[in-house]
Amino acid sequence: MSPAPRIRERADACPGALQTHAAADGALARVRVPGGTLTTVRLLALSAAARELGDGALELTSRGNVQLRGVRDGAVGELGDRLAEAGLLPSATHETARNVLASVLSGRTGGLLDVRPWVSAFDGGLCTDPALAALPGRFLAAFDDGRGDVAGLGADVGLLALDAGRVALLLGGTDSGLRCPPSEAVGLALAATRGFLDERAAQGGTAWRVAELEDGPDRIAAALHRSRAEPLAVPPALTTGPAGTVHQDDGRSALVAVVPLGRLTASQAELLADTAVGDLQLTPWRSVVVPDLTDPRAAAGALASAGLVLDTGSAWLQVTACAGRPGCAKSLADVRSDVVRAVASGNLPANGARQHWVGCERRCGRPSGEVVDVIATATGYRIG
Repeated sequence: MSPAPRIRERADACPGALQTHAAADGALARVRVPGGTLTTVRLLALSAAARELGDGALELTSRGNVQLRGVRDGAVGELGDRLAEAGLLPSATHETARNVLASVLSGRTGGLLDVRPWVSAFDGGLCTDPALAALPGRFLAAFDDGRGDVAGLGADVGLLALDAGRVALLLGGTDSGLRCPPSEAVGLALAATRGFLDERAAQGGTAWRVAELEDGPDRIAAALHRSRAEPLAVPPALTTGPAGTVHQDDGRSALVAVVPLGRLTASQAELLADTAVGDLQLTPWRSVVVPDLTDPRAAAGALASAGLVLDTGSAWLQVTACAGRPGCAKSLADVRSDVVRAVASGNLPANGARQHWVGCERRCGRPSGEVVDVIATATGYRIG
């Protein structure tokens, strides 16, 4: 039996760059970065905005996007103007819908094909289709080059390379059984995205995600009128992403710098931009990839000295947290400061197991997979 469709009593209010969220520490803006790809110019534009309009830092999200916190009163319009000038806001009407993940270092190492062209083509197709402006801000696409790093993250629409000539369409994190050649993959993903909106409307128009629809994946797939193969198991979600030096197929190297708690200071962002020789990539594991380096050793030392993590054994690869105080009025603790102290002193609970610290029972930002909850209470933290 399929579960009954989830009925949402309010519209999705996911923040964007223009539609900000009123947090306890000021306006919060979320900037979509499809595929996590950022030019150095755009990263510098974001760091300047964080310094001059926000609280001085960028927050990396689990969807490879960027948030600015504490945007001062009256500055949201200026922020939008800056982002548009930097090319980070190609469509004001579609800005909250542009959630796209892509395999890390695709086309440089690992994987069966390069999904970077899929990202730009899908984003372009989305932004030029007026109907797709109606997508909820929670809707997510993920393009996996066959290595299995983002296929298991539960995207509403996904593409998974099976070999050099076959791509599987994923819906709601499961294999739909639909197959196509790589040249048709973006068109199929866009058709499935439109199919979500059609099925959503047929079921009352309240769902935010494919998984909230009754028989959503099956109905969307059936409406595409293609033959279907036997579905395959989707690779499970990774608990942590890569870190440190990664050797590319062309002999060069990439540095993957993990950002503790996803909070990247403007100074760290500027150092990353200085280090890069081309585009950078943000990952779902709140890290930044600096690819195509001929000799990464000096850069690795500089990034580590600035507080970025390149050690695969670091506790920072195991710990996530919600915003906590002062950003969230519901939080019972300054969660991030408490986590920093626990990591610095080597006193993480649960024997250092993968853990998520939160300021209240809502457990916001909880990652997928096995994770220990460390929950703030009026009298301290408890393991939940």
